Amino acid sequence: MSRSGKNPDRKVRTAKKRSQSSTLWLQRQLNDPYVKQAKADGYRSRAAYKLIELDEKFGLLKGVQRVVDLGITPGGWSQVVRKIAPKAAIVGIDLLETDPIEGVTIFQMDFMDDKAPAVLENALDGPPDLVMSDMAANTVGHKQTDHLRTMGLVEAAAWFATENLSEGGTFIAKVLAGGTDTELLNLLKKHFKLVKHAKPPASRKGSSEWYVIAQGFKGRD
Repeated sequence: MSRSGKNPDRKVRTAKKRSQSSTLWLQRQLNDPYVKQAKADGYRSRAAYKLIELDEKFGLLKGVQRVVDLGITPGGWSQVVRKIAPKAAIVGIDLLETDPIEGVTIFQMDFMDDKAPAVLENALDGPPDLVMSDMAANTVGHKQTDHLRTMGLVEAAAWFATENLSEGGTFIAKVLAGGTDTELLNLLKKHFKLVKHAKPPASRKGSSEWYVIAQGFKGRD
């Protein structure tokens, strides 16, 4: 951001029907360099840079052939995969509607639906070598409840990964402050050679989100 005074932070007037919190959020969006860069690069959200930065650090997308994107909406992560690994087959799922992405198969359904795992498995010609999850439960304003709801999604994503990944595969998922719960962490350490937590620079400083990266899937017994 320029310090010359030629490009000052944009201010948003508080409309009569807009809450103060909404106004602050909109102002933050307008002044966020990642949001501006996402528009310039054609990505649907600033979250794309979180995956880009994590990939630069951990090599998540190197040689991937089949990818599952859990919580795909609005599609930024799958856009990144398409750019870095253009030959990879990608399947995404989200409860919300997602605009089509060329080369990506998208299902609008709840990942927690009992039928969802089979739908994803059948859409790929072989086991995925990367399962990525940016899912988060809708917040209710109660910190402990919100944490439990989101970690429930992470746990479901982890079980899906351990039941479907190809040997040597990778699992990445968004978790909240405090990292991965002990039981889930033990599950990942049992099935993967390397398990780490990371907070990419693209994550807002005030955000409670972190990412757990599990690499080197050991395979199923």
